[in-house]
Amino acid sequence: MNAEIVKSELNVNNNKINVIRIGNKEYISLTDLARYANPEEPKIPIQTWMRNRDVIAYLGLWEKLNNENFKGSEFTTFESLAGKNSFYMSPQKWIKETNAIGIISKSGNNGGTYACSDIALEFASWLSPEFKLYVIQEFERLKRNEAYQYKVDWTASRMLAKSNYHIHTDSIKENIIPKLTDKQKQYVYAEEADVLNVALFGMTAKEWRDKNPNLEGNIRDYTDLKHLLILCNLENTNAELINAGLSQLERLIKLNESAIRQMKILENDKSIKKLENLNKKLIDNK
Repeated sequence: MNAEIVKSELNVNNNKINVIRIGNKEYISLTDLARYANPEEPKIPIQTWMRNRDVIAYLGLWEKLNNENFKGSEFTTFESLAGKNSFYMSPQKWIKETNAIGIISKSGNNGGTYACSDIALEFASWLSPEFKLYVIQEFERLKRNEAYQYKVDWTASRMLAKSNYHIHTDSIKENIIPKLTDKQKQYVYAEEADVLNVALFGMTAKEWRDKNPNLEGNIRDYTDLKHLLILCNLENTNAELINAGLSQLERLIKLNESAIRQMKILENDKSIKKLENLNKKLIDNK
């Protein structure tokens, strides 16, 4: 999935349950829930649960209501076979064959099987009605948690910065690329991104990576709220300057001057300070 992911966790009777938020939907780890029944082989309770005819019917109904690309014919086949001794179902098979979105499977060290809360709570109920009530209680507490909500809002701001960057790159395509040679076209995006990086951060993306070889991502992933807000504004300003036909050097100077002015204004902004304090709490609570 291409959407930004917000990670968190529940603590249910000393059981750690990972939760991820993708877009506007929370997914609870079925793998972690299954460890309540089988700590050593959590995939076994999941697969056993998915063999049940009522479960397949529920999963299919959820997909029909929420997924316009759900493959109904494949689901019908599974529904007719569910419950038989020869029937086998796994999350990966369900996703692959029906194009399901209610359950997702992630590979790697931080992988596992996740399901949207509607489905995950059904699984928790199958494991133990009492366990389900504790999961619901902790899940509702998480959604009310101020640090978690701020983390969601922070990610939304990060997505806004990325969205605004498309405005910036569209202007490059429309106003700069036609004037370049084929060889120059393959470098123009990196160079234009670095106009903003140098104007705001004082270094290019490569210079930042060279200084931080052990960090994943890029300079924008590690910036603070003030810089992120200014970045949003600079991307829009740069798009307008490109449309106006200013050279890269002229834009760099104007963008740097604008960044300095904005930083002075935001330095004592009370709203920004409140958000920064929330961000500090979030980091401290990790």
